[in-house]
Amino acid sequence: MEKVLNVAAHIAQEYFLQYGQQIDEMKLHKLMYFAQRESLIQTGAPLFSATFYGWKYGPVLKEIRSAYKDGTFTTITPQKLIGNCSVILEKVLEEYAAKDSWSLSRLTHGEMSWKNSRIGIPEEQNSDNPMKLEDIVADAERIKSRRKMLNELGLA
Repeated sequence: MEKVLNVAAHIAQEYFLQYGQQIDEMKLHKLMYFAQRESLIQTGAPLFSATFYGWKYGPVLKEIRSAYKDGTFTTITPQKLIGNCSVILEKVLEEYAAKDSWSLSRLTHGEMSWKNSRIGIPEEQNSDNPMKLEDIVADAERIKSRRKMLNELGLA
């Protein structure tokens, strides 16, 4: 299993190489969510063990929030990734990196895991409710089934 800040640093580094600019924090949180979900789709296991929280604009990892807030995120040098992590991150970046942060936020609002973490929380408030891994697994299964169906129809 990867360290959450190492995965985030890799995404930020690849984003910079592809787009020539620093990734904004909101986009990074959303790409991290999609990386976790993609890992569940491809391997059946989480990529990292950190917990997402259902904030008003979508999933947030407190480790990344803290690193941005205290200014240490830009000083993290990515370490070598293990296993097929690179393949997972390439797929996520290919599929989502070009989208703006607000579009990614809207996409995550369609995820059951985020919706379940927001039950009883007013729309304008953040929440310390964790997003349950089993709900992210369910989101991953939904996407996996959709991809299979599209593939069978020759649309993928």
